Amino acid sequence: QVQLVETGGGLVQPGGSLRLSCAVSGRILIVHRVGWFRQAPGKERELVASLSNNGVANGVANYGDSVRGRFTISRDNDKNTVYLQMNDLKPEDTAVYYCRWSNSMYFGPGDSWGQGTQVTVSS
Repeated sequence: QVQLVETGGGLVQPGGSLRLSCAVSGRILIVHRVGWFRQAPGKERELVASLSNNGVANGVANYGDSVRGRFTISRDNDKNTVYLQMNDLKPEDTAVYYCRWSNSMYFGPGDSWGQGTQVTVSS
């Protein structure tokens, strides 16, 4: 099993920035996909960004259409931590943000999830 702990959420004004962190531990395989998802009240959970590793190298990051160009996913392998840098935040970015880990190249029903961290964008 993989354990994920998200930190870094909070209240920020429109146009501001936040960086979320996801500390990863447990049974981590070299081949994997890790990502950030979010869920706003009354809406379905959606992909924000993801990264994969095919056992040889990290793949290209994928982003949801609404965050592309504003958000950046990155990782520090030495710290087993995945980050989400969020810039130019908008009120519609308000949501609970979750980290997700899959011990395969694709997300699936057996994936591990963190507990989530609240991001609120408001003046």
